[in-house]
Amino acid sequence: MSSALAGWLQAGLLVAALAACYVPLGNYMARIFTTDRHWRVEHGVFKIIGIDPNADQKWSAYVRSMLAFSGVSVLFLYGLQRLQHYLLSFMGPHMANVPPDLAWNTAVSFVTNTNWQNYAGESTMTYLVQMGGLAVQNFMSAAVGIVVVFAMIRGFTRSRTDKLGNFWVDLTHCVFRLLIPLAIVGGLILAAGGVIDNFAAYHTVTTLSGAHQTIVGGPFASQEVIKELGNNGGGPLNANSAHPFENPNPLTNWFEIFLLLVIPFATPRAFGRLVRDNRQGYALVAVMTTIWLAAVAGISFFQAQGGGAAAKLAGGAMEGVETRFGTAGCSLFAASTTVTSTGAVNCFHDSLTPFGGGIALFDIALGEIAPGGVGAGMYGILVLAIVTVFVGGLMVGRTPEYIGKKIRPAEMKYAALYFLTLPVVILTAAGLSIGTKIGQSSIFNPGPHGLTEIMYAFASMANNNGSAFGGLGTDTTWYNTLGGVVMLLGRFAPEIFALGLAGSLARQQPVPASAGTLDTRTPLFVGMLIAVILVLVGLTYFPALALGPFAEGLH
Repeated sequence: MSSALAGWLQAGLLVAALAACYVPLGNYMARIFTTDRHWRVEHGVFKIIGIDPNADQKWSAYVRSMLAFSGVSVLFLYGLQRLQHYLLSFMGPHMANVPPDLAWNTAVSFVTNTNWQNYAGESTMTYLVQMGGLAVQNFMSAAVGIVVVFAMIRGFTRSRTDKLGNFWVDLTHCVFRLLIPLAIVGGLILAAGGVIDNFAAYHTVTTLSGAHQTIVGGPFASQEVIKELGNNGGGPLNANSAHPFENPNPLTNWFEIFLLLVIPFATPRAFGRLVRDNRQGYALVAVMTTIWLAAVAGISFFQAQGGGAAAKLAGGAMEGVETRFGTAGCSLFAASTTVTSTGAVNCFHDSLTPFGGGIALFDIALGEIAPGGVGAGMYGILVLAIVTVFVGGLMVGRTPEYIGKKIRPAEMKYAALYFLTLPVVILTAAGLSIGTKIGQSSIFNPGPHGLTEIMYAFASMANNNGSAFGGLGTDTTWYNTLGGVVMLLGRFAPEIFALGLAGSLARQQPVPASAGTLDTRTPLFVGMLIAVILVLVGLTYFPALALGPFAEGLH
C-alpha cells in the first residue's frame, strides 16, 4: 500500500469515528453543563472549597474565579518543581530541583494548557511531579477551556440576566463526568496497545557494542491519554509521541490522533443542542472539518514530494520521521496537532519541508479553531462567526444578528480585542527576540528558517499549542521568562474577552429572525466564515510567512 493511500485511509477512518461520536458525545456534553443534579463526590468537592453550587455568577465573577484558580495552580506547580528534590520520590529516579526560570515556564505552560517543554521529562521530573503536578494540570487546564466555552454559550441561551453559571460547578462537572471517564477508557486502550504504564526504576543495560544505555520506565499510558484527550501536548518523554513507550505502533498512533480531535469536534453538537438549533452546530463543524482536511492534504502533499533524490527513494521527506508511521502518519499527526492546541508530535516539525512546516505554522496562526483546543477552539470560532455576521450586516446595511442576539458595538469591541490580542503578543515577542542579541543567541539556523522557528515558537506559546521547531534553543532565561508571559496573555486575555462578550449577549433580549436576517446555517455562511478566517489570518501573518517558510521553500 502506498504512503498516500495509507494516509487517506487513516484520515477516512478518523472522519468516520469522529462522525460516530459527534451526536452522542455532543449531547452528553450538553447535559453535563445543564443539569442541576450533583454527584456525591461533587458535593464533597463543593463542601471542601466552600461554594454554593446553586449560586450563579456574573461574567466578571466567573473571570475572577477562573483567574484565582489558575493563579493558585501556577504557584502550586512552581513550588512542587522547586522542592521536588526534598519531596517523597516513590519508586523511580530521584531528581534535582528544577531551576527557577524553567520551573516558572513549565508551571505556566501546564496551567495554560500549552505544555511547552524546555526540558526532557525523563531526566528532569520525578514520577511524583509528573503525576501529582503535571498530569493533574492536564485535566484541570483542559477543563478550564471547556467550561469557558459553555459559559459563553449561555450568553446566547440566556436573556435579560448578567449571570453565566458557576465556574466551580462547571469545572467539577467537567472533570468528573467528562475527562476522567474518557481518560480511564482511553488509558486502558493505550495500555492494551502497548503503551507502558508502571513505576519501574530506570535500568542501565549494556548494548551489543559494549556501550551503556539507560532504559526508562514510568506511568506513561495514564499520562498519554489525558495529554491527547485534553489537547495538552508535551509528555513524560523528550521524544514525545514518537517514542515507542508512548506510541508504539500505527494503531496507537491513529487512536492518539482520534483522542486529540474527539472533544473539539463534538463541541459544536453541544452548542447546537443548547441553542436549540442543531443546524448551527453542523455549520460550525463543517468549517472546522474543511480547514482540518485542507491542512492534512497540504502537509501530506509537501511531505510526500520531499526534495532531491534521497527523498524520492525514501518515498517522501523522511528526515525526522519515525519509520513506524512514515510520512503519512507524520503528516496526519502534524496537521491534527497544529489545528488543535495539542502540541504532541510524532515526528520532528523542524524537519518538515519548508511548505509543510509553513502550513503547520499557519494552522497555529489561525487561532487553532479547526477544531481548535478543547473549549478554546469553540469559543474562538464563535467570535469569528460574530465577526462574519457583522461583515454580512455591513454588506446589507442592517444591524447583524447571531443566534437571536444583536451584534452591537459593545459585542464587536470584545470580538476585536479577542482577535487582536494574539497577533500583538506573538509579533511583539518575536520582534523582541529577533531584534536583541539575547534572543538571537539561541537561533541555530539563521536566515528564513530561523525566522520560521521563532515565529512558530511564539505562535505555539500564545495559542497554547506547545509544539516546536527544534532548531531554536529556548531553555534560556530569556525564552523561559518571556515565554511564560506570552502563554499567560495568550490563554487568559482571550478568555476574559470571550466571557465579557458572553455577559453582554446574556443581558440582551432575544430578537426574532426576520427576512433580512443572515441565515447562519447555510453553505453560504460556511463559505463566508472560512473566507473571513483566512483573510484575517493572511493579512496579519503574511509578511512573516513570506519572509520565513515561503522564502525558504522558493529558494
